[in-house]
Amino acid sequence: MRSGARAAVIGAVFAAMVGVAGCGGGQDSSTGSKDGADSGAGDEKPVVKKVKTGPPSAAEVKATARDFLAAWSAGKTAKAAGLTDDDKAATAALTAYRDKAHIGKATLAAGQPTGSTVPFTVNAQIAYGGRQIPWTYESSLTVTRDKTSGAAVVDWKPSVVHPKLQAGDALKTGPAGTPPIKAVDRDGAELSAADHPTLKAILDGLRERYGKKAGGTPGVETWISRAKGSKSPDETLKVLSKGKAGTLRTTIDAKLQATAEQAVKKRSKAAVVAVKPSTGEVLAVANSPAQGFNTAFQGSYAPGSTMKVITSALLIDKGLAGYGKPHPCPKYFSYGGWKFQNDDKFEIKGGKFEQSFARSCNTAFISQAPKLADDDLTKEARDVFGIGLNWQTGISSFDGAVPVQSAASKGASLIGQGGVRMNPLNMASVSATVASGSFHQPYLVSPSLDNRTLAKAARAMKPSTRQQLKSLMKLTATAGTAAQAMSGMSGDFGAKTGSAEVDGQKQPNGWFTAYSGDLAAAAVVPQGGHGGDSAGPIVASVLRAG
Repeated sequence: MRSGARAAVIGAVFAAMVGVAGCGGGQDSSTGSKDGADSGAGDEKPVVKKVKTGPPSAAEVKATARDFLAAWSAGKTAKAAGLTDDDKAATAALTAYRDKAHIGKATLAAGQPTGSTVPFTVNAQIAYGGRQIPWTYESSLTVTRDKTSGAAVVDWKPSVVHPKLQAGDALKTGPAGTPPIKAVDRDGAELSAADHPTLKAILDGLRERYGKKAGGTPGVETWISRAKGSKSPDETLKVLSKGKAGTLRTTIDAKLQATAEQAVKKRSKAAVVAVKPSTGEVLAVANSPAQGFNTAFQGSYAPGSTMKVITSALLIDKGLAGYGKPHPCPKYFSYGGWKFQNDDKFEIKGGKFEQSFARSCNTAFISQAPKLADDDLTKEARDVFGIGLNWQTGISSFDGAVPVQSAASKGASLIGQGGVRMNPLNMASVSATVASGSFHQPYLVSPSLDNRTLAKAARAMKPSTRQQLKSLMKLTATAGTAAQAMSGMSGDFGAKTGSAEVDGQKQPNGWFTAYSGDLAAAAVVPQGGHGGDSAGPIVASVLRAG
């Protein structure tokens, strides 16, 4: 009766109406009326719509992308936003695209989908100052399944509008906020993103900070205005009318820069920095990939055994280790509830400290943890090597972190794990400090340009400590883990390798830091494996060129 209740009620009413008109039998009327009364409207079950689940089909991906791009092209913002999983954010972004970026017209053409991702080409017209300027670029979108409705929709992200947009960023067109710059190297040679692609983010950062001070005048541009607090500088996407560039002299050496770029290019991901120990001037900085995050200055990675340079300085200062002195290197050492071991569980029986350093024996350093205060390593890194101070390099930089730690984390910190974080800029500075005997804060632009104060370490390295560190790094570079990369070097040089384990990675991050004469450099190769094999050749090529 429930499945036919609604039809029965309607039939009864119709039959009753016919009966009143004298056109039908009373038996039909009576039967229909009875059926309707017995079922009752309250017994009717609501219709439950089945929500579609699972990934969108190829047909849904194609149709959703087509409809979204067509609505966007036609300027139908509400319709386009309604085809996404975040109507509010999409509406705001597409409205700003028209009103703030002044995109008067945009023709969007979808490419061949790859799975649920659809690339597309944007042929836009920027309407500003009475002019129509063409602008073409590539982007992509991903189609997903809406969990509530089951419909195939665009997975909304700022990068749909432009691939370089991040959360909180804004696309704008108008008079540039800062004038353009003509950056030149230490000898006056121009440094352009065209000639040095890996410098693009750095040049953008220098323009943002020094554009007005360099004496230029702004032009009209379309640019990405980064979110407040972003580590990335604003980025020009299209120049509508050129401004006048002011000249900005940097500390970069164009020839060494080219060498650094070629060295990191051999790796899918790598970063290197070279500095002048006697002054702190940054002579080269390169990242792979060339476009993107400035890992060399802003990366934050556990430095692995390259940290043993700082730890060794601490142990020597404390009288807990010394070149030529006996030092334990057991297979294992337990501390703070953790059992630490060496690579391949090696040990050095009856060995001396320099052997432990050159072979990168972990337990030789962790075994000294019980004799150290929790903040000893933090103080040594800050007060001698300048790590964690507020560096004023000329662009945004992460200046290293050696937090106060206890128990097992304290032991791990001694070998560059735990909470210790560094980047190539920091580790190049560590070798530079050993080479010169005192910390000179790295910088890209002379502090005299804007009267900024460079960071200063509390004290210089003790002469005896410095001499022992140089001997330790020289031995490592000639007969230890860095010997292969540094082969053929002569004069005053030294190095230290490192491999930092990271949860979830099949290979550790490879590190290498070294100096030769008045040049120091460091590199990291994420998931590169042993530092001597991955990061070592990068650093060595830069040192040889310098």
